Amino acid sequence: MNDENAIGLISGSDIRRAAMDLLARREHAVAELHRKLNTRFRDCNGLIEDEVHRLTVEGLQSDARLAEAFVNSRIGKGQGPLKIRRELQLREVNSELISIAFEHSAVDWSELAARVLEKKFGVDVLTNKTFNPKEKGRRARFLQQRGFTFEQISSLL
Repeated sequence: MNDENAIGLISGSDIRRAAMDLLARREHAVAELHRKLNTRFRDCNGLIEDEVHRLTVEGLQSDARLAEAFVNSRIGKGQGPLKIRRELQLREVNSELISIAFEHSAVDWSELAARVLEKKFGVDVLTNKTFNPKEKGRRARFLQQRGFTFEQISSLL
């Protein structure tokens, strides 16, 4: 069977079923769904566009819901705002939706950074700020890798 016939056999319901399988595992951004479905169903971009749009209109796919769930999940893992924002941008989530998700999270980033640092190094950071320069640098790099801002790190250390 040649490629033309194989493409002719692909229907919107095949694409919808594949998209729903992806969404059943976890939330996906529109761009992620397009990318994954294009990999599976080559040369069916019009059908993919239609089906993903239908899923969005029906509320089965939502970039806003993805952003909120993602922010809350990453906060639970002790990641900072810079890293979370960057990962959402890589998933091509709209920056306005990302900002709204951060507003809804209502997290105190400095407090989260202190908890992350305490968990890693086992010292109450807020009561013991007398680190030698080498140790201070080590802790600052750790928090930087976790995605905390310079202001959050410097106020903590």
